[in-house]
Amino acid sequence: MKILSIYNIKGGVGKTAAAVNMAYMSAKDGLKTLLFDLDPQGSASYYFRVKAPKKASPEKLLKGGRKLEKKIRGSDFHNLDILPSHISYRNLDLTLDGKKRSKERINEILRPFEKDYDIIFIDCPPNVTLLSENIFLASDKIVIPVIPTTLSMISYRKLMDFFVDSGLDISKVLVFFSMTEKRKKLHREIIEKMPEKESGFFFKSHIPYSSHMEKMGVHRKPLLEFMPDSPAAKSCKNLWIELKNHLLS
Repeated sequence: MKILSIYNIKGGVGKTAAAVNMAYMSAKDGLKTLLFDLDPQGSASYYFRVKAPKKASPEKLLKGGRKLEKKIRGSDFHNLDILPSHISYRNLDLTLDGKKRSKERINEILRPFEKDYDIIFIDCPPNVTLLSENIFLASDKIVIPVIPTTLSMISYRKLMDFFVDSGLDISKVLVFFSMTEKRKKLHREIIEKMPEKESGFFFKSHIPYSSHMEKMGVHRKPLLEFMPDSPAAKSCKNLWIELKNHLLS
């Protein structure tokens, strides 16, 4: 079983859209897939028409076991299950802080699912906290969408500095450019030069800015379900192929 977290310190970079579409394509390829929605906003759960669990809490989540398993919901798609988010998960850091082995709790609650799933995608909240460190340690790979702008580059470098300062494994980091616009000179320059200068592995595929991607919230489906031939959908397919090959290599 592989655990992949989709993460960025910034919000609004296409993180959840990537998590939803990658999980969908993983399932379509025959992999038993779980999407773990850890973002309190619950957008990934919303896209898959899965409601927040009743009586959920950070304490219950971190206990794991059968109670956590009962929170898992099936989706409309074969091989794809959802562990939905809950607004109370905004307090996960406070709960983790009082636990023994607090940096290993997410890993401990997910590893028992090894017999049930081939791959787990985690849609992460956009911050750097104790929960983030938990996710980093639990993940086999950390997939980071980056918009090719100056501020996004600065945020990415700060994140890499945090990894180094915390002794985290930089080799886990996989990066793709998101919401790209070829007509913008700055975007083209950063896409060309950034992979040569920065830490982390950069995918060749990138996801263009697309109004179709924004309509995922209207259709409440992955992009590849309602606009499979759009440029953004084709880019998602290419990114998934790269990601899958990277995991298998």
